[in-house]
Amino acid sequence: MDQVDKKIYSGEYDTGESRDEQRSYDPTRWWLLYKQDIARYKKHRSHTPVVILFLTEQGLWALLPYRMASALYRSHVPRVAKIPLLALAAVQKVIEIVVGITIPYQATIGPGLYIGHFGNIVLSQEAIIGHTCNLSQGVTIGVSGRGERRGVPKIGNRVYIAANAVVAGNIAIGDDVVIAANSLVIADVPAHTTVMGVPARVVNAHGSEDYLDP
Repeated sequence: MDQVDKKIYSGEYDTGESRDEQRSYDPTRWWLLYKQDIARYKKHRSHTPVVILFLTEQGLWALLPYRMASALYRSHVPRVAKIPLLALAAVQKVIEIVVGITIPYQATIGPGLYIGHFGNIVLSQEAIIGHTCNLSQGVTIGVSGRGERRGVPKIGNRVYIAANAVVAGNIAIGDDVVIAANSLVIADVPAHTTVMGVPARVVNAHGSEDYLDP
């Protein structure tokens, strides 16, 4: 799994930046990451102006303060310069109450996240999510397990997580995975597979290519 930690991803979307800028994942350059998020939404609503997208897509409401707060949190500025984190965290809490999307600024999320439908989406502050992923309504990515097995999932790149799926524990989800609706994932998932059920099991070797974008 070529994890987001490597700070390299495939620049699939035209954001007006050079290819080198698109390929470098720097969490402190929040505006570049947010442009990649917007580009994913444009793939679904190509004829919609960006302003209208921002006003009507609750996922973008949640992602903007997350990107800004995450960049400040990970920056190397003096601690006193991070005081605005309090205001950004307050904005995040308001958005969480209004739209039901919880994305802590401590979470690590690669560029190009698409939240298809808002509501009851909860991410752990320790969650790691790769680039070009989709989250549907009701998704939970959280901590679970006991002892050495306790932890938070690491989600690979180009992963599609369908409605009401729960991904929990110290597990790794490979690249190009599809997690079916209402599934409970508590074990590692190999790349380019589809999992389904409670607990989730591999049902086929089909990847996420047909799920991510129209």
